[in-house]
Amino acid sequence: MKNKLHIFKTVAHYNSFTKAAEQLSISQPAISKAVRTLEDTYKTTFFVRNRNAIELTDEGKAFLVYVNKILDVYAKIEEQFLTKKELFPERIQMGVSTTVGNYILPGVIAKFKTQFPQTNFKITSDNSENIEQLILNQQLDYGITEGKNTNPKLHFKKLIKDEIVLVTNAANRSIKNGTITIETLKEINMVGRESGSGTKDIIASALRDHQVDQLHTVVSFNSTEAIKNYLYYSNDYALLSIHSVTEDLLNNKLKVIDIKGIAIERWFYFVCRTGYQSGTMDALENFIHNNYNF
Repeated sequence: MKNKLHIFKTVAHYNSFTKAAEQLSISQPAISKAVRTLEDTYKTTFFVRNRNAIELTDEGKAFLVYVNKILDVYAKIEEQFLTKKELFPERIQMGVSTTVGNYILPGVIAKFKTQFPQTNFKITSDNSENIEQLILNQQLDYGITEGKNTNPKLHFKKLIKDEIVLVTNAANRSIKNGTITIETLKEINMVGRESGSGTKDIIASALRDHQVDQLHTVVSFNSTEAIKNYLYYSNDYALLSIHSVTEDLLNNKLKVIDIKGIAIERWFYFVCRTGYQSGTMDALENFIHNNYNF
């Protein structure tokens, strides 16, 4: 039952059986079967299946509330009885990219502290390039970055999947139907990130695959928070991690504009030096993977 509930939660988060299958490394038919089994068990329909998308029904939204509570209980049971407390020292030091440090890790660490209050953290947050260099210089043993999995001196392991989305002020009405073409993307005013940003590199690589060499960037900032604060007072656009704008979407401050024909996805990687081994690292990686909030 736990696996079926986790599948349901993932499908609900992405509004997609295909993306849920990719995230969970499970076949799409298996994803569909798990959801259908839940619907049959509770004699209701949780998703409205349209031609190109799905969305939660009212019953599905109510069910998701219970699913979150149940999965949280499962996680607490496993942490209480299956995780050895002695694996975690009094102090853990690690580095994380700014997106992870600002929007994903704080909630995970808060959960961790409820189970392992004796362990304290020192988190270094910087762009991915700098974090990886600190690991190479042995100033940090491990971290989480938006790495490209290309440096043979570093070991990268997929941890959390992310999507880069185009966002703008929720009040911006210049784009009709909430969708633009690649040609329009080249023309609109964009807000960018500084050099060394893993997000910036991922975006550039994805756009090159669609023959987009340059965007019309009118201003650049060195943090996602600065970009979002700019967008609150502007009708310009930015490509940002979906994790970084979740609250803004819920609070109707920003909205997502679909780019026809482009989906920019990436992984956050757990990173360490090649050959480095640590029971603490393995246990922490497992905890983060099981407890980050969608």
